[in-house]
Amino acid sequence: MDDLDRKILAELQQDGRLTVTELAARVKLSVSPCHRRLRDLERAGAIRGYRAVVDPAAVGLDFEALVFATLRWGEGDTITAFEQAVAAIPHVMQAQRLFGEPDYLLRVVTSDLAAFQQLYDQRLATLPGVQRLTSTMVMKHVVSDRPLPA
Repeated sequence: MDDLDRKILAELQQDGRLTVTELAARVKLSVSPCHRRLRDLERAGAIRGYRAVVDPAAVGLDFEALVFATLRWGEGDTITAFEQAVAAIPHVMQAQRLFGEPDYLLRVVTSDLAAFQQLYDQRLATLPGVQRLTSTMVMKHVVSDRPLPA
């Protein structure tokens, strides 16, 4: 990956809807070489996909919580079962395994506190291997959806 590839990635992170012609102009490259580099970046996995960034409030998902999960250890399949169950919950926007305690951090969105409580009681608290859940409400996003640094 060279500086030109990094410029292409930076431009696409700012606006994933750029046409190849617009992208080429922004990185000061002709269209064919720009298109070739773009396809190479996609094939190499540097670009994993394209998507729209949707405002959660615009679709009625105004409530966000961070849930910290600590697992019971003992069974060899606990981690796999927990991770598969978490991945099957659409309201879990991110799930990260951590070093130390707690074991996992989940970012969860729902319509409101009542919906979160229901999700917590019916799905999160019943996840395989859970010893303890701790949650906190998100007050405000200070940095969100920031592009990766060049």
